Formats: sequence, C-alpha cells, structure tokens
Amino acid sequence: MVLFLIAWLGGVLTIASPCILPVLPFVFARSGRPFLRNGLPMLAGMAAAFSVVGALAAVGGGWAVAANQYARYAALALLAVFGLALLLPTLAERLTRPLVALGERLSASADAAQHRHASVAPSLLLGVATGLLWAPCAGPILGLILTGAALQGASAHTSLLLLAYALGAACSLALALAVGGKVFAAMKRSLGVGEWIRRALGVAVLAGVAAIALHVDTGLLTRVSLAGTNQLEQRVLDRLAPARAHPLAQANSQAGAQTSEQRSLAIKASTAQALALPVEGTLPSLDGAVQWLNSPPLTAASLKGKVVLVDFWTYSCINCLRALPYVKAWADKYRAAGLVVIGVHAPEFAFEKDIGNVRRAVADLKIDYPVAIDNNYAIWRAFGNEYWPAHYFIDAQGNIRHHHFGEGDYRESEQIIRELLIQAGAHNLPGGFVTDTATGAEAAPDMSAMESPETYLGYEKAHGFASPGEPVADEPHRYAAGPLDLNQWALTGTWTLGAEHTDLDRAGGGIVYRFHARDLHLVLGPAANGHPVRFRVTIDGAPPGANHGADVDANGNGVVTEQRLYQLVRQHGEIADRTFEIRFLDPGVRAYSFTFG
Repeated sequence: MVLFLIAWLGGVLTIASPCILPVLPFVFARSGRPFLRNGLPMLAGMAAAFSVVGALAAVGGGWAVAANQYARYAALALLAVFGLALLLPTLAERLTRPLVALGERLSASADAAQHRHASVAPSLLLGVATGLLWAPCAGPILGLILTGAALQGASAHTSLLLLAYALGAACSLALALAVGGKVFAAMKRSLGVGEWIRRALGVAVLAGVAAIALHVDTGLLTRVSLAGTNQLEQRVLDRLAPARAHPLAQANSQAGAQTSEQRSLAIKASTAQALALPVEGTLPSLDGAVQWLNSPPLTAASLKGKVVLVDFWTYSCINCLRALPYVKAWADKYRAAGLVVIGVHAPEFAFEKDIGNVRRAVADLKIDYPVAIDNNYAIWRAFGNEYWPAHYFIDAQGNIRHHHFGEGDYRESEQIIRELLIQAGAHNLPGGFVTDTATGAEAAPDMSAMESPETYLGYEKAHGFASPGEPVADEPHRYAAGPLDLNQWALTGTWTLGAEHTDLDRAGGGIVYRFHARDLHLVLGPAANGHPVRFRVTIDGAPPGANHGADVDANGNGVVTEQRLYQLVRQHGEIADRTFEIRFLDPGVRAYSFTFG
C-alpha cells in the first residue's frame, strides 16, 4: 500500500514539473465546460493510455516500441484536427470535411455534455490521445516503477503502480482544470471574449502538436527536467519508504553505511552461536542464464553439500569492482574447504549484454569462478534481488542464511562463510581474514572525502547538466561550458544526447565536471565502428601529474579501446573542489556515467 501511495504522490508532483507543459494545452482546451462529462473523461483516458503504454514499454520488446510510435502518430493527427476545429472551423471544414467534422464533433461534445444524454466518448478519446503523447520526467519515483517492471517482469502489481502514478497526475491536473475553468468562465462573462479564447486554445493545441511532432518538447525540457521534481520525489521516498532504495539503483557505499552498524551487530551476535543465522529462503533455480563462463551450467541440486556465495554484479559498476577483490580472495581461500562462488552478471547498460564484452571483462579482472550471464534477469528475479552488488550466502542444505547489499562489512561477510563451512563439516580452515590489497578502480573509496554522487550522462537519468542554452535530445547539437557549481557538468563541442549514453559527433569535444572526491571514474565506450578514441584529461586546467588515474598517464593522455569503466583521477594529498575536463581527440566516443571514490 505504501508503494501505491508513493506512486500516486509522484504523479501529483508532476504538476510542478516542466515535463507536463506539452500536454497542458490539450487539457485546458476542455476548461470552462462541465467537468464530469468533459474534463474527467479526458483525464481518465489520459491516465489509462499512459498506464498501458508505460507497462508495454517496461516489459515489452521492439514490437511494443513500434506500436507505440504508430499510436503517437495517430494521436498527433487527431489532436491537430481538434486544434484546427477550435481555431478555424469553417476553413477546416472546407479543406478536409470528414476529418474536421470529427474534430468539431469532439470539440462540440463538451458543449453538448451539459445535456442529460450527451456522450463522454469524445472527451475520453481525446484523453487517450493525450496519454499517448505524454512523457513525464523520469524522476526517482517513476524510475522506481518502470525499472522495477523491466527487471521483475510483467505483473498486475507494476501495472497498478503505473496507474496510481497516472491517477496522481490526473488529480493535480483536475485541480488545475477546475481553477482554469473558473478563470475562463469569468473572462467570458465579463469581457465577451469566448471566441478569442477558443481560438487561442486552438493555437496552443496546434503549437503543442507541432512541438511534440518535431521533438522540440524533449529538446527543450531535457535540460530543465534534469532538476524537475527529483528532490521533492526523493524526499517523498525517503519519508515514506526510508529502508527501501530504487529497485535498480546501485547500492553505493553511503547506502550500505546507513545499515552497516545494525548489520554488524546482527552478524557479531550470530557468530557467537552458529544456529543464530536465520533461514531466509532456499536457493532458487539458476536456470535462465544465457551462457555460463568458467563452468558448465550449475543447478541448485548439483550444489547441495556445498556452501555457496552468489555475487550479483556488472562489470562497469564501481561498487561491484571495489567488492570484487574480496569475492575473488574468498573463492581462492576457501575453495578447498567446499566454498563455491558464483558470479551472476546482470547488466545495467546495453553494452554489458554483449557476451564478448563480459568474457573480456572476466578475463581482465582475473575471475576464475563460475559466472552466469543473466541478460534476461531470470536469476535476478528468482532471488528477488534489487541491488548491485548483492551477496547471498547459502548453506550446504541449500538454504539462504544471510545476504549483504553494497560494499563494506567484508570481515563480517567472511565470518559468515567460515560459520557455514564449519556447519558443513569443514575443519582446519585457513586463518585470518582477507585484507584490502586492491589497486586502481578496485581500491576502497575514501568516503570521508567523497561529496560527488554517481552521475548518468543519458537524459533518462541525468542530473546536474549545466551547458548554457537548450539541450536537444537524440540529435547532434553544439554545446559549450560555462562556470560550474559543485556536481554540475557540461558538454563542449557537438554531441548527441541519448537516453542511456551521450555520443560525440565531432573530434575535439569534451566533458567538464566540477567534483569533490579522491577518485573520478567515467564509463566510456569507443566509436560504433570499434575505432579507438584518444583523449586528454586536465584537472583545474593542468595535466593531472601524480594525480592521474590508472587509465591515463601523468600528462593526462589515454585511449578508449573498449566499453568499460575508466579510472581517470586518483588524487594524493588534500581533496578539494576540482574542475575535471576530458577532451576527445577523435569522434564517436560514448559516455555513460561518472562515479567517484
């Protein structure tokens, strides 16, 4: 019930978001008319259409995307006719009599709605058309619903969450419609300008149709929606569901630290008495992996009698990379005692679904234990997992006895492994605990100095974008960088802003970020044709020198050769606000996200 309330509140907050602007003309075109037979059916149709399209987009394949695109074209045509009917009914009837007659009937139905037997179907149809065009800002709440649906699969639960979100938006729009209706009615009574209001609404509807058809709405709103209502939505999530993070959000070190004290106390208590570890469930099926590396496919039945550690990870996740040295060390240290470590690679970015990329990453990271490539999230869903990284500890009877999300608590996790091995009959276990000896991106973060958050560069999740002017989505556009505040970033040169990544169209472009952390990483990929992309890094306008990361030299030079995380900065000495810039000497690079340590 709490999740439905959160979804509804997220929808209500869309009234404060700029992403609602493109559909306002269609909504206010129904103002000044009886709400029950005009405004209400339209808002209901809008909510229903958005819910259906949102559910299909989350769980469907390419057919759903194509079907939605054709539906958008039909909706644009219908609303264009509606706008013409409002603006120039006589001229529109002469030019295209059948279509405009339909548009005029839809428009006139609002006036006829005051009669007892008037139909609500035209307003409902306009609402459906509006819902097909509405693309609300993907803030934390909508992101929780859509990405949860994508990974957890189609269900009535996720569909109802989408409907709750849409109904929340409809409620706030209904209030705006009621207020707008009173204002328009007063203007009609006092000034006699009803016909001019009708024409103005017609112009607004046609302008909205044109903006959506030409993608001006996404280009204009991409930048302003980067801030949007995200902070308001995050406060709602924190207040109503403080113990529950975004279903697909990486469990970063800060999130892990929030519960580490409680978890540490629980583990210390459990190690005093072996039987204190609760049974959290049984090892689910490992079927569904598209391929296994380093091993033939494993099954729950074949693992009976073994202590198993299941590690959910993905190879460009900085949190996963920093936990990996411990996982590898445990696999080596306790293999002879009966421990089996299984890495379940569940991709975050599209390039992480490429089996060749995963195979190279496994080799580069020197992972020798079995890895299940879970591109369809079958194992992820079987565990009900929600985090990267996530560790599940299974005893020799196949029972899940403990779990840990995020980084940290490595000593306690190793003690759990030892306890389960002892319960399974192991003797003479190797002494001591694994210590941190990792280097490069796998080294532990400096949490006391880290004030910059993970930052995505695709417009679906981006925040902090600060290039002057209006950004343009999915089309090449030239950008510049101005002064930046902490945790703001900007593009320079000609880039194409994509949903998941941002692509450089011409050589010489760059990215600037004002950050505060010891380490700076950037997930990058080479050009689509696979050609390497050279780059040069500066910190506060100068070469990094001794502060260079593992993937650049002291002069800041490096090359993007594969799709992965690149460590570009590792500072020594005092940590302060710095301006990082990376300039690419070749075109085609794809930039995904910044992470810090």
